[in-house]
Amino acid sequence: MDWIQALVLGIVQGLSEFLPISSTAHLRIVPELLGWSDPGAEFSAVIQLGTLVAVLLFFRKDVVQLSSAALESLWHRNLFETPESKMAWSIAAGTIPVVVLGLGFKDFIKNEARELWVIGTALIVLAIFLYLAERLSSRNRDIKQLSFLQIQLIGLTQALALIPGCSRSGSTIMGGLMVGLNREAAARFSFLLGLPAIFGSGLYELKELMEIGISSDQYINLILGILAAFVVGYLSIELLLRFLRNHGTLVFVIYRIVLGTGILIFLV
Repeated sequence: MDWIQALVLGIVQGLSEFLPISSTAHLRIVPELLGWSDPGAEFSAVIQLGTLVAVLLFFRKDVVQLSSAALESLWHRNLFETPESKMAWSIAAGTIPVVVLGLGFKDFIKNEARELWVIGTALIVLAIFLYLAERLSSRNRDIKQLSFLQIQLIGLTQALALIPGCSRSGSTIMGGLMVGLNREAAARFSFLLGLPAIFGSGLYELKELMEIGISSDQYINLILGILAAFVVGYLSIELLLRFLRNHGTLVFVIYRIVLGTGILIFLV
């Protein structure tokens, strides 16, 4: 992979990580369209570190507040001492399903699940469920009104993102709408919930790459991809939150169905 490919894929990652259109799918599709080799699940996971930093910076006040509340609750031996500590530990618990399933089905996720027919099907199926969640949601709750069990339900939907094409933000926004969050709140919570999972998968795959061994040029390309993902990711967070204040998710539903259908037709 040269620096141009790394830059393009970093931009793709930054744009598609937070929009409910599946970054993993686009990191698989774009190289296919351009005649490049598949960058692999490891590269896809590592450049997520750029979007991780984007979330940390954008939501720095929320992250500091939740982290300090969690530490204080540990000191006082009361995990649900405050609404903030309850939220922090609920997010931690909500990350367990994606960690367990991600490790348990690691080989399948890295190989068979990256087939284009799987991605095309997942794009369409998640689009249908996102549309139903949009139509049926009461959309009258904010993040602070979420219960522990509701957060675990959203955490379960996050595990769907292990299937390329489903989209982590798409599945968790869907989960947020299912429990009655308004659109913007569902997106904000999606970003916060994804922090532990993105951090863990990024570091794990970085360790895997280092064990395999990559050249200094590949390290430079990887860093370039991470930086591009960070810059574009930060801008796309702002873009999505502004959009969802006044619009629904229908445009993403249509895009997913059109893209997924196009992939399946291409494979026939």
